[in-house]
Amino acid sequence: MTVDHNLFGANAAQVPQRHKLVLKKPASWWGSPWREALPTGNGLLGAAVYGAVGQETVLLHHARLWTGGKKGELPDVSDSLAGIRQLLEEKNYREANGYLAGRLEAHGYESLRETPLPLADLKLIRTASAGFKHYRRALNMESGEVTVEWREGDAQFARALFVSRQDDCLVCELRAEGRAIDVQLQLTPHEKGASGPGFPPAMDATAEAQAAAGYIRYAAQNDDDCDFGAVLRAIPQGGEMEHRQGIISVCGAESVLIVLRVFTHGERIREWERLEAELARMAWSYDELLARHRALHSPLFLGADIRLHGEEGMPASNEEMLLEAYEGELPSGMAETLWAYGRYLFISGTHEEGLPFGLYGLWCGDYKAVWSHYMANENVQMMYWHAAVGGLTSLVPALLQYYEERMEQFRDNARKLYNCRGIFIPAGTTPGNAAPFQIVPVILHWTGAAGWLARHFYEYYQFTGDMDFLRKRALPFMREATVFYEDFLVLGPDGKYISYPSVSPENTPQNFIAEEGRFGQMAHAMPTAVNALLDFAILKELLTQLIEGSLAAGEDVADIAKWREMLTRIPVYEINADGAVKEWLHPDFTDRYRHRHISHIYPVFPAHEVTKASDPGLFRAFAGAVTQRLVTGIGDQTAWSFAHLANIYARLGDGDQALECLALLARSCLLPNYYTLHNDWRGMGISLSYGRAPVQMDANLGWVSAVQELLLYVTPDHVKVLPAVPKAWKKGVAEGLRFCSGSIAFSWDLELGWLEAELKADRPTDLLLTVPPALQWLTTEESAIAAAADRTNERRIRLGAGERLKLYASSETSGQ
Repeated sequence: MTVDHNLFGANAAQVPQRHKLVLKKPASWWGSPWREALPTGNGLLGAAVYGAVGQETVLLHHARLWTGGKKGELPDVSDSLAGIRQLLEEKNYREANGYLAGRLEAHGYESLRETPLPLADLKLIRTASAGFKHYRRALNMESGEVTVEWREGDAQFARALFVSRQDDCLVCELRAEGRAIDVQLQLTPHEKGASGPGFPPAMDATAEAQAAAGYIRYAAQNDDDCDFGAVLRAIPQGGEMEHRQGIISVCGAESVLIVLRVFTHGERIREWERLEAELARMAWSYDELLARHRALHSPLFLGADIRLHGEEGMPASNEEMLLEAYEGELPSGMAETLWAYGRYLFISGTHEEGLPFGLYGLWCGDYKAVWSHYMANENVQMMYWHAAVGGLTSLVPALLQYYEERMEQFRDNARKLYNCRGIFIPAGTTPGNAAPFQIVPVILHWTGAAGWLARHFYEYYQFTGDMDFLRKRALPFMREATVFYEDFLVLGPDGKYISYPSVSPENTPQNFIAEEGRFGQMAHAMPTAVNALLDFAILKELLTQLIEGSLAAGEDVADIAKWREMLTRIPVYEINADGAVKEWLHPDFTDRYRHRHISHIYPVFPAHEVTKASDPGLFRAFAGAVTQRLVTGIGDQTAWSFAHLANIYARLGDGDQALECLALLARSCLLPNYYTLHNDWRGMGISLSYGRAPVQMDANLGWVSAVQELLLYVTPDHVKVLPAVPKAWKKGVAEGLRFCSGSIAFSWDLELGWLEAELKADRPTDLLLTVPPALQWLTTEESAIAAAADRTNERRIRLGAGERLKLYASSETSGQ
């Protein structure tokens, strides 16, 4: 037997190794096997396949199924701002820290976050006739199929499963050679893990399953008094089918096709009848359903590709790849595969008409999953950094719409917490609760979420050129974020803004840590400060883009002078005695390097404000702050902070250090199915020590962005090819990556000293194209390029819509 899965081999035979995950073990995390399952999904419905031979479990999840929240009525405590500021001015920082939270508690305010609710488990139960051997479970990322295959004696068994993007259903087929298929099919509440709460008792009392005429009906009631559930249809070829107590039993079949649809809010009888009628009309085979799904899924996944020539000698399984990574350097094949996997998770975990991608994707198997809300003090943003350059802009609107739909609550937050116009977006929100539910200073006093999210609105406009979107959606959101700052910021005696209370997520100044480690690595001892650099970095980018966008749209021209004046009132960034940029621009707060968050590097990444060319000294100071984070505390990092550091090092031009951050991530926080965890669970000393190791896929998607940043730097008027390519990536190919007005494909071999590139413009394009200094542009279509006096590594490119341009660069030593 080969890992190409003989019984479904036609679907996987041509898939390159970098587009597959292959495991030789079933999901094995004791008590919570969902953590090591293989995921598939259509952006709305997710399925996580454990891969067990005797009792297979497929965890079902839907983006819109949440439970357990409580939306409290936010009291008007806007008069608290004056009290907080007076305490800060009097240097009573610790008292100021708890002032607003105390006022809310005194008013009896309580608001609880919702959590994702697992919909059900699909169980496939069989009795083995002999011990299994030649076991494989695999994920084909090009098709979204999960396959499980094994042998028993002389017989071979296989299952394949995917969630259709076309037909919004789960499709599974069981096949065998050398023996008939005997199987029981069940739909049950998702089984409780080893720790944490199980299926809520009130829901358990409402759960029921019925089986008849080849169908299983399943439902339970959520705490909103609405039913949720599923209908399964079983279609065996040959054999017999029986029904009892909500179970379908199939005996002696050649194959069994299973098709399943779900509902999340409704009345069970009505929804069962609707779904059963829909399934009855579906007359397609497994392969026909797969083809319909692939027509939508594959173009998204294959729209971009990166090859680092890591497949040669690439281990055949994830387990072997991880063992190789533990030896030291990150295998190029692993870097490729994890880049592809992050894209696959994103495509499978969000939808144009769904919700934003979440920290657990669509595969959460805990009933009260920690940090399962949308967290916008870095995590949400990290999961979207890759999308535009990676050609997945079409999936970004789910993020934008999510925040637009909650604007009235965000305005209410701004009024009642800070007596400000505009919007205050709490770092944490859920679909049913956009008011603050984390009543702690580190969240209540951080005002930057709206401004940080505004860059995603503007980036969508930059990459689509959609002027209607700019006028009707991006600029209105950006204005609401700006007007909050107009009311919130205070002018100091020097004419510069003061931002207070101010938080640098989620750090505490060093001089307010009484004893090193006293509050624990995850605690927020005293985050409330004055003039966090991040506040001003976000504001500077927001104002700059608001002015630029307003000029392009011909709107709000009268306000541009005011916004330009605001830019002049932003204080300059400062450098401390260590040569590092200061995290707080106030003398009362000293830098604390031992922390996982590093968002004050915002002007370098994700923004483009500070570059080596624009301000070399300040650029070095930002680099110094990054270095201090790793030098002083590698044990304080997390998977997502390593991913963030990799992106930053790419912007700093240090590709080898960026790659080392990815290698550290792989050795510390990666499960065999390549889910990333918040932190290591084994005490290996690389990441912080925390009592739990939650799944957090922000690092999966941060990995995608980091690989792209190493290979391509993009602004509207400047594109750098191989801006920070690591020495280990001597040659490779990138296709389908995007710049703001078009796409680019390029290949390189730095040992031989050459690079080829082809640009395609979707809209009129005028930009500077740069390659590494060791290369020089040689041959181009000069009619499309401004004349260059000398051979250099930079060329000005001008293209009309629809035009293509091929370029070639070489080193002087290449002889070409």
